Amino acid sequence: MGPAGRIVALTCVLLLGGVAADIYLHVPRGCNNRLNENTATRTNANRVFDSQNNNRGGYNVGDKTDRPSGKDQEKQYRMKYFQSGSWKTQSGDDGRSFLNIEWTNQHGCGGNEDNNPQKQNCALILQYMCQDDVDSAQGTADSLRNGHVTATQGYAQPNKNNVNAASRKGKDVKLDRGLHEKWDWYNRCYLRERNKGLFVADQKLAETKNMGYSSAINTRQNPTGNRYGYECPEERDYFPYWHPSPWVDIAVLAESASMCQHYQSKSFNVQPYHECIHSNGWSRYTSEKACTDNGGRWVLLHNYLEKASSKKNKNSCEKTKTSGLTYKWAVAHDSSNGYKPECLVMLDTPACSEAPWSRSNHLGNGMDGLPLSYKWTLPHFPSGKEKRCVFRIRYNISTDDYDPYNTDHTQNDNFPAKSPVRQNPYVYVMKQVSPLRLTINTAQYGRVFQDRSHVFQLRPRNQAKLDTKFTIFNLNVRGKRGNIVQVYPAVEYDFAPNELRIKQGNLVHFQWTGSNTHQNGGNGGDGQAGAAGEGKEGTDRNNLVEMLDRSGNFPIPYENSTLWDAVDVVWIYHGNKGLSKMDLAINMASSGYYQCAKKEKCQQYAVDNKKPKMSNVLDNAPASYEGVLLRFTKKGTYHFMCTRNNSFSNRSQKAAIIVE
Repeated sequence: MGPAGRIVALTCVLLLGGVAADIYLHVPRGCNNRLNENTATRTNANRVFDSQNNNRGGYNVGDKTDRPSGKDQEKQYRMKYFQSGSWKTQSGDDGRSFLNIEWTNQHGCGGNEDNNPQKQNCALILQYMCQDDVDSAQGTADSLRNGHVTATQGYAQPNKNNVNAASRKGKDVKLDRGLHEKWDWYNRCYLRERNKGLFVADQKLAETKNMGYSSAINTRQNPTGNRYGYECPEERDYFPYWHPSPWVDIAVLAESASMCQHYQSKSFNVQPYHECIHSNGWSRYTSEKACTDNGGRWVLLHNYLEKASSKKNKNSCEKTKTSGLTYKWAVAHDSSNGYKPECLVMLDTPACSEAPWSRSNHLGNGMDGLPLSYKWTLPHFPSGKEKRCVFRIRYNISTDDYDPYNTDHTQNDNFPAKSPVRQNPYVYVMKQVSPLRLTINTAQYGRVFQDRSHVFQLRPRNQAKLDTKFTIFNLNVRGKRGNIVQVYPAVEYDFAPNELRIKQGNLVHFQWTGSNTHQNGGNGGDGQAGAAGEGKEGTDRNNLVEMLDRSGNFPIPYENSTLWDAVDVVWIYHGNKGLSKMDLAINMASSGYYQCAKKEKCQQYAVDNKKPKMSNVLDNAPASYEGVLLRFTKKGTYHFMCTRNNSFSNRSQKAAIIVE
């Protein structure tokens, strides 16, 4: 069945959005299309993806050192999280790695008619994309990367008589520009005819240039087919999507728990989808009959965790039982072997639950003043390879001004019936007297917002000789330099999570990243320019020192500490685990500027060496700290703070770990 036949079942989130609302990702740090700008607003809203967010949002890419990375992507810092162990086959210790995702969304979500009712319907879609890591930061044409210039990747448009991809791709893709989706993904979208079963209200969708038809780059929210990196607008605007996609679904936080079965069963994680393939590449056709009648192959394509390339036939593939995962002999959605089956490690059904409640018209925390969050169990890749990844969150919001489940293409303006919503309509509150005009943009009456992380890495545990049974919790820093009106719609500094509850024996990975170009200068946009804070202008810095209680503002001397006696070092970024408790405290207090107290242990990285003295506000310390994995061996509550970002007037960067 073609996609038009499925439309009524999909309309719940196909009619997303309706009012001006934004979403901002804080952990991992959301880019909102920023790269390394020293301005308050981003330079290029089309850089990598379509966020629909305020131009002030987003965090700069991290820097490894105390200097801006500039044109050298090797000097950018990518957050590095340890993958889960093979926890599905274990008993006893869990073996998972947890990353607490944190965000803010402007126009509310969660709740129902009986409990905190909202003014709109909404769902949050959490996804990621990974590939094998490569040696260089810029990688190859298809490598995920941040880039070092803010320009958008190129795309030379084909025409219906010549869709040859190879020559165009080689000229279009630049290694100095950011890339999430591959060029091939956008090219498929450009060539494929749009789904004509969708409700577009009174919007007139343009004909795609050179093609003679309107393609999947044209949607109600993007009727003229503007390009944002290599994102496919139709896939961006609709979930569940009815074609293969490069994204892996983590979770759907739904408008109602009753929708979970629908979202989960239609997810590309578990439901393969067909596409039409011609000998000269991808085609326009979206149904089996149109495809085969025009010389194409109607091929069933699958999503996957990774490819098990060592398995050469169906028998050896599907008998594999490692790590409690399922292996399938099938055709991959991004096949590079002529669309022949190969061994794929299959994905789990995405998690689904009701979205956490947040207040409408309020870009802040949720219930009980806690950040909106989701605890993501990081994947386990059985190959043992390091992965390069990006995270994506979409905020899908719709109205009840028309039936969100049963409105489709038959209510478009080109049918006899008129659209139930129209552009800037006149309304009467008294019969035929002084009509009033509503401000309604039907291109946005059903809307999707999104944010994405900068590129990060998922490390295999064997890289650090970690036992697969260890349970790991990630503790990071969110926020950037400035007071609240200067950083808005980002947030001020805080540890994330700022209260972490773990069990005795669990591991915590302390890690943070920051930029050296957060000047927040130039045009202030919808807020104030400037970046108030301690230390050198435009620099993010963080550290960790113990304190007695979070109600105070002073750290305690090392001699009175309890934290360092309650932990063992399981892994540390510089590889020397033979450090004393004092060495560890010095390392974290200096954000890695010092590794130990005495040069006999760590030579040039010692406090007593002749290297330049560390600035007391961390100006010459690295902006990013790759971190340490600590096992908590004693029960108790351990409080800590950042000394630099704790100005009494407007910041309180403090946190606690509670070991139960």
